[in-house]
Amino acid sequence: MATTMFFEEGLKDAARSGNTIDLEFGRSSYLDGKSLVYLVIEGKTLILDEEMGRKFCDAAERLSSYLGYNR
Repeated sequence: MATTMFFEEGLKDAARSGNTIDLEFGRSSYLDGKSLVYLVIEGKTLILDEEMGRKFCDAAERLSSYLGYNR
């Protein structure tokens, strides 16, 4: 299995002090050598199928654009 990590951080709640979630995500080839999105949330790993991975990435791109975070 090959993975490429794109993000790994403890996310801190902007409103509530001390409220955090550990998040990691990237690309994995664990399932049949396919490149798929993986998420690790609070130590629980999810590998998204291609359809769900596309939905997830599309939503993240749309949110980034909406918030003006895109470059």
